[in-house]
Amino acid sequence: MKKLTLSVGLIAAILSAKAQDTTCTYFKGKRVIEFNYQTSEIIYEVEHDSRFYNIEVRYGDVLCLDFSDEKSRTRKVITTFFDGSTRIDILDSKNVVYFSPQGAAKVQVGKPRFFNKL
Repeated sequence: MKKLTLSVGLIAAILSAKAQDTTCTYFKGKRVIEFNYQTSEIIYEVEHDSRFYNIEVRYGDVLCLDFSDEKSRTRKVITTFFDGSTRIDILDSKNVVYFSPQGAAKVQVGKPRFFNKL
């Protein structure tokens, strides 16, 4: 009886699990490259001159931010969640990888700066 209950529980857990996809965005100075996490295939490449680069995150997905600035700099990252709340982080941007928190809907990444204020 215990094995039957355990089997039913495992099947229910497997069926309710949701697939999670990872989007990777690579920043190097003004260049922004989005690529496929599984195959490392470049999806697109742009140069941005605006104050913030906006990235939409689909529900349930994770965003990988790869910062590869040549000098020690920081970037201001504003994360907006599905419930409307926001979070502001100042992140190091010299050869560092970050992942978005769960529930992120939009991520805004600022230009590399020597000093950023919150």
